[in-house]
Amino acid sequence: MSTPPEIIYNFSHTRSDPRAGKPIEPTRQDIEWLFTVLYDTYGPRNWWPTVHGGAFELVIGAILVQNIAWSNTERALINLRNADVWSFRAILETPDDQMHLLIRPSGYYKAKTRKLKEFATFIVERHEGELDSLFALPIEEMRDQLLSVWGIGEETADDIILYGAKKPSFVIDAYTKRLIERMGWEIRGKSYSAYQQLFHNSLPHDVQLFNEYHALIDHHVARICKKKPACDKCAFATQCPVGLGIIQP
Repeated sequence: MSTPPEIIYNFSHTRSDPRAGKPIEPTRQDIEWLFTVLYDTYGPRNWWPTVHGGAFELVIGAILVQNIAWSNTERALINLRNADVWSFRAILETPDDQMHLLIRPSGYYKAKTRKLKEFATFIVERHEGELDSLFALPIEEMRDQLLSVWGIGEETADDIILYGAKKPSFVIDAYTKRLIERMGWEIRGKSYSAYQQLFHNSLPHDVQLFNEYHALIDHHVARICKKKPACDKCAFATQCPVGLGIIQP
């Protein structure tokens, strides 16, 4: 796998006043600054992690990783591959009790078995078993189809669009919301679409940029901006209301 080229944009290196007395709406400059600091601190993440590569694994991984760590998802993927359950038709032909055993490491294995089978049915019936047919659709149409499948929510749909179809749809997760909130920024309505529009309206619609930005946020929050943040190790310490002691995490 070739290494993606370095991301270079003329992005802002400053943010709005971190000492504001109340939450403020973030600007384009703020969103650019956040990426700049993350990228300068950690460098490229080169996501998505896969065991054997390929769109099939990525899509199945996006479903299995819901509410669980990637390491657990990886174990389930290895089980599926070793059992030769490595196509959408194979998923449909595998009895539920066997699927439960194979994907047990990913947690919620009964619900995720149904999710995998619902998605496999969708691909087989509407796209003749081929992800390329789904990925060829315009983003909005692809997203609408994905959201029509039982068990596929907005985050999973955007994971599939960004990392599988390689089309620019910014992924919003709990880590993204936590970081935005701790920066002292307020998103009107606080809906998934409101958070997503913040990034869509502030950044070039570039697949590599969206990929790296989401990966950098997850990398930072998982290691530093945890439920109990490690502000003494944080690159944002002097530019973050939590690090400055202005707001409580």
